[in-house]
Order: sequence, then C-alpha cells, then structure tokens
Amino acid sequence: MKRLFLLTVAIAGITAESFAQQVPVDYPIQPVPFTQVHFHDQFWAPRMETNRLVTIPYVLALCRKEGRIDNFLKAAGKMPPGKLTEYPFDDTDIYKLIEGASYSLQVKPDPALEASVDTLIAIIAAAQEPDGYLYTFRTMKPEKPHEWAGTKRWEKDPELSHELYNCGHLYEAAAAHYLATGKKSMLNIATKNADLLVQVFSVGKAPWFPGHQVVEMGLAKLYRVTGKKEYLELAKYFLDIRGTGVIQGAEYNQSQQPVTSQHTAVGHAVRAAYMYTGMADVAALTGNTEYIHAINDIWKDVADHKLYLTGGIGATGNGEAFGAAYDLPNMSAYAETCASIANVYWNSRMFYLNGNAQYVDVLERILYNGLLSGISLSGDKFFYPNPLASMGQHQRSPWFNCACCISNMTRFMSSVPGYTYAQQGNKLYVNLYVASNADITLPAGKLRIGQETQYPWKGKVKMTIEPQQTAAFSLYLRVPGWAKGEAVPGSLYAFMENKRIPVTVSVNGKSLKPVMEKGYAVINRSWKKGDKVEIDLPMEIQKIVATDSVKADRGRFALQRGPLVYCLEGPDNADSAVQNIVVARNAAFTTQDAPTMFNSVVLLKGKGTASKKMENSSAIAKSEQTVTAIPYYAWNNRGPSEMEVWIPYVDSMARPKPASTIASRAKASGSLKQTKMLKGLNDQYEPESSQDHNSLFLHWWPNTKTQEWVQYDFDKEYTVSRSDVYWFDDGPFGGCRIPASWKLYYRNGDQWIPVKTTGTYTVHKDQYDTISFEPVRTNALRLEVQLPADHSAGIQEWKVE
Repeated sequence: MKRLFLLTVAIAGITAESFAQQVPVDYPIQPVPFTQVHFHDQFWAPRMETNRLVTIPYVLALCRKEGRIDNFLKAAGKMPPGKLTEYPFDDTDIYKLIEGASYSLQVKPDPALEASVDTLIAIIAAAQEPDGYLYTFRTMKPEKPHEWAGTKRWEKDPELSHELYNCGHLYEAAAAHYLATGKKSMLNIATKNADLLVQVFSVGKAPWFPGHQVVEMGLAKLYRVTGKKEYLELAKYFLDIRGTGVIQGAEYNQSQQPVTSQHTAVGHAVRAAYMYTGMADVAALTGNTEYIHAINDIWKDVADHKLYLTGGIGATGNGEAFGAAYDLPNMSAYAETCASIANVYWNSRMFYLNGNAQYVDVLERILYNGLLSGISLSGDKFFYPNPLASMGQHQRSPWFNCACCISNMTRFMSSVPGYTYAQQGNKLYVNLYVASNADITLPAGKLRIGQETQYPWKGKVKMTIEPQQTAAFSLYLRVPGWAKGEAVPGSLYAFMENKRIPVTVSVNGKSLKPVMEKGYAVINRSWKKGDKVEIDLPMEIQKIVATDSVKADRGRFALQRGPLVYCLEGPDNADSAVQNIVVARNAAFTTQDAPTMFNSVVLLKGKGTASKKMENSSAIAKSEQTVTAIPYYAWNNRGPSEMEVWIPYVDSMARPKPASTIASRAKASGSLKQTKMLKGLNDQYEPESSQDHNSLFLHWWPNTKTQEWVQYDFDKEYTVSRSDVYWFDDGPFGGCRIPASWKLYYRNGDQWIPVKTTGTYTVHKDQYDTISFEPVRTNALRLEVQLPADHSAGIQEWKVE
C-alpha cells in the first residue's frame, strides 16, 4: 500500500498536503511535521525566536561580508574572480542558511526574510552552468584554482573538492524551500543539478564517491519530493561504490571497505553520521536490510565505546574523528557541533526504523547538552568543538573561516518541534516533553494534543487530548532511561547510586500501570475530548560514573538532573577555579532556582574541597567550599573561564591551583597569528606528552624553516638563571615536530643579549629541555626557535627560575 511519508525536520519538513509525489515504501514510523507542532514553552521557543531574529540575519550579514555571496556573483560573471574564499564548501553556508530560513518561514511568516531568500536563490541560479553544474570555485575560473578542486569536474571529490557535498546541501535546502513556500525556484536549480549527476554517475560511468557524505540524504529528499526513482538509485550507488577498490579508500571518509561490511564507527565524525543517516534513508526507501544490520552494529559501537556524556561524538581534532574505543578525553574533546546535529539526524532515523526509545534518549541528550552548547544564549557566538573541560582557553567565536557549524545551527533550531511526536498507524509516540500544541491526523481521526510542563526543570507533564470525535488509538509516552535507572543507553555510563523513584502515569486523575514497550508507557483506550493524561518523571540529582576503561573519567563523577548534564564553571566557584575541586562520592547536592541567570536555570549546590599550592613550598593548602554547578549548555556565556563536567572524587585527579611564578605573572607575546595561544605558555599545566592536547599550547603551523620567537615581559626585574621548555610535537600525523634548535636571550636596556649557558641546548620530545645559565637581572626573556625544514613546531609550557 502506498503511504505518504511525513518525515520532517532532518528529512525536510514535509507535510501530507505538500507532497508532490507518493513513494511506495518508507520508514514504518513517521514523525508529525514540525509545522504542526507549536511550542510555547520558556526553554525552546525563545531560542527558536532568537534564531529567527538574531542568528539567521547575523549569519546572512557575515556570509555577505566574508564573500560567500560574492562567490556566486563571480561564478555568474557579475564580478571578477579576484581572491577566493578559503574553502570550496563555502557555498553550503548559503544553502544551509536558505534551509534554515525556509524552516523559519514555515513556523512564522516573514515577508522580509522571504524576499532575502528569493534574492539569494536568483543569485545562485545565475551561477549555475547550462548543464546544471554548480560549484562556484571552478565556474568563476579563478587565476589560481583552489588546490582542493582539481583540474576536472568530480575527480578530486573523494579527497577534498566537496563538489558532491555541496550538491547534497543544495538539495536539502531546495526541498525545504519548496515545501515551505510552494515555489519551485530553488527546486528547479536542484533537480537540474541532480539530473546532471544521474547522467555522470552510476554503474559503468564516473566511479567517484562523495568525499564528504551528505548528497545521499539530499537525493533521498529530492526523491520524496519529485518521485524520480533515479535520485534514489544514485543515492544507493554513492553508498555501494565506497570501499569497492575502484578508487583508493580510507577510514577518514568511511571508504575503507563496503558500507555493509562496516561495523564500527571510524574516521571523520560528521561524514560518518551523515553516511549512517543516508544508509538509513536508502534502507527505508528500498528495504535493504544489509544497511540496517551495519548501522545497528555501528550505533552499538558508538553507544558502548565512543559517545560523550553530552551526546557529542568525535573525540579527536586529528581528522575531526572518532577515537579508539573508550578514548574520550575531556579538555581536548572535539565533539563538533556539526557532529551533534548529524548524530541527531542519525538517531532519529534509527528510531523511525525500530521504534525503540533508546534512540530518542540519545537524541534528547544531544539536544539539551552537546548541541545546544554550540551556540550562545545571545545567538551570535558559536563553538566548533564542544569540550567537557577547560582551563579558560576555550571561547565561543563570532565567526569561523570554516563556518559549517554556524550555518548548520541556523537550519536546525527552527526544526526542533518536529522531534516531539511520531506516528505509526494508530500509535502516537510522545518523544519530547515541551509545552506545546500539536494538530495530528491518525487513521482513527484528527486530534489536537496539548502539553503543559516546565520541562526540563520539572518532570511533571500534563497533556490534554482533544480528538474531533471519540477515537481509539494508542498513546506511547517515552519514559527516559534516566528516569528508570539507565544513565545512557549502552555500557559506557552508569548512575553511581540507584535512586529508583517510580514514574507515575494517570488518565483523568486515575493512576495507571501502563504496559511498557521498548521504553514507552503504552495507553490503549478510546479517547474523547478533554481527556487528561499526566506523567511525572522524577527529577532527581544523579551522579554518573564512566566505565573504568575510560581513562579520562576515572576517579570522577558527573552531575545530571533530568536530561541536563551539569558542569562546574569558574565564575560560580571560589577563586574562579574548578580544576582544583574535589567532591566526595557521597556528597549531597540540592537544587536552587536562579531565575535571573542564563534566562532562568536550576543550579546544583553541594560541598567540596579546593586545593592550592603554596608559594616557595611543596605544601598544598585545602579549604572547604560550596560547589555550584550550572547546566553544561550554558557555560562560556560569561567569557572564558575554567570548566569541568567530570568532577574528581579522588584527590589525585584534581589539579591544585598553582602558586604564582615568575612565568605565570609575565605577559607573553610572540610571532603568532593567533595570540590566544600564548595563554598556553604559562598556564602551568604539566603535559603528559608532547602530543598532549588536554590544555592550551601554541604552534607556528603552517610555517616551516623560519625563525620564530616567544617572549616573557616580567612584572618587575628578577635575577634568573634557568629555563625549562616542553615542546609540542603532534607527529606522526600532525604538522608539528620538535624544533631544529632554540636559543635564549635576556633584555638589557634596548638590546637582546644571549644568555651565557653553563650547559648545552638540547631538543627532546616528551620531556622538558632545561638550560642553565649565568644569573642575569632582567625584566624580559626571549626564546628564539628555529623551525625544522619540513615541519612546524610549538611549545606546551615555558618555565623560568
């Protein structure tokens, strides 16, 4: 039987009324379109309004300023090529912005915004070549082609050209715009481009696969909108050609083996999650069970070995990639915002395939923590990585040259309501608890369902069911894992204590004991207008521990209340420090409402002990203090500071606040483009190795062969006679190695004079190099570094005595 597919949000906001075509088979569970779900809560609704009024206009202005729109004008011949922007995927920032604006227009009409979108689409259309090709970095014919683009179409795509990646985001934006406005202006651009791909690619034709996956998802959307089966077949082709040996594959982009033979998550985390999402889409539309078996195994690998407590994925900045099993560092956690969005898409698809609440549990964790942390409360500052600890070196940025995370947030925020409800026949799933109203059509009839709740701060949810006429259907209420003793799906994390307070459910004031099915409390009945349903989820403060295999979290616990992970942040704790705090395993925490903080939050309060090193002594002073925790998503809205999610309960895991030294009091400067890295010189962090990414370090990459320098200007004159330096070296994969040589100078008046060494300059990896010299009295030292011939270099820490 043909079924209209209602999958929205990640699948493009499709409504039953707006379908251009029918598709014969699709996901067994279908979400209620986000345009039919209207939030009026105090948590998500204000953020969606900020996205509409602040983030989307802000990103549009920055795209104009940073040359993203000019790229299309240059490709259309309306501007001389001149200088390229930095990345060949910069086109997608415009596509994602249009997608986000389209979602926003579906939620709230805005003539000015719609006019801006129409103008952008006209500019894009003018840049498209007659045969449908659309890739501004080639079409504008720059004097010097971008090194990632190659000399011919498509041939560099499995590496870095991003031609097919750009196509994928174009298709997603086109589907969203068409379904939001009914206009075909962008859809025509997309289908013309997709028709070109169908001509160029497929079995026996061009053997390239996408280097950065997303076109598979986009083609699936175009197939749903147009009914053109060639788009679906091409999406499957792009999946099936990976790892076949036709061209060299690599784990980095999940092409090391056929996708159906992959059973663990490897490589670039965003590419991976987009591919797993595309596999789910194609599997749902074709019935391919091999894809489903593979992504089931991969999902379990992530849940058991590679998922951050915040829902983030991608542990390492080296390749923006998954690490090895249990390799989940906190301060150097990458957990890219784009990866969180991709992880939401993937988990939503897993739910639509399987109907298991565990996937929505992960999705909710991402939404409230690792994704929401990616944007400031003001809507105009952003995180690319989302670390779980900081010494103050992290700071949200107003822009990135690689702006993928920023534009991704614009398209995501307006679509959050689409994750609230889903349906399968006369089964109605309630997945998210948000004060809202929704209009839903089941085979049993039309109904309106309303939610009143202060979730995520309070666990009581009151629902009113308003069918147009008495109707029999099943209501599936998700009981989050955290409400029934499961910290996170999988074996990575567990509650330290088993606080099992029952979840209560009632209908019209009468308590029920509903049947549980795959994490849902199921209520089967004949519903009439005005029926009331209540579910009360216990909002207990829970301590979470990681399995002992996660080295970074040993001897530590994290705090969670409801769906929210908490962290300690400097401004709320003594001496603006949190790395030095220890809290006993059995310490009690209480809640405190803070209506004026971060647009109103609930804080957690407990007792702990802070440690501090004494000056000119090996002694450590300890003091008791009140410990305050804030929701993780809200951190870094007051400027850079210390932060920690995983709180030590073992003294050895804490880092006592260092005593002041000559170096720590000095003002650091150097021959660096990114001066914020200078904080790493004298932050007094003791690196575990030259490749330690857990604290801030500095480097001169991509420079090679040059002579560079760093300098300390002391707060006064000192007599000094020794210096210790710990080099940064991220070999064998990174671009930095220990330097060729180094030399130390002291300032005497206006001159820099070499110190008279009493030893030999040495250069070692994974240890301090120490140089002693005849005592000098000075107010500044300079360290000159000769970079090696083929690599750059960097410094972890520089001490002076």
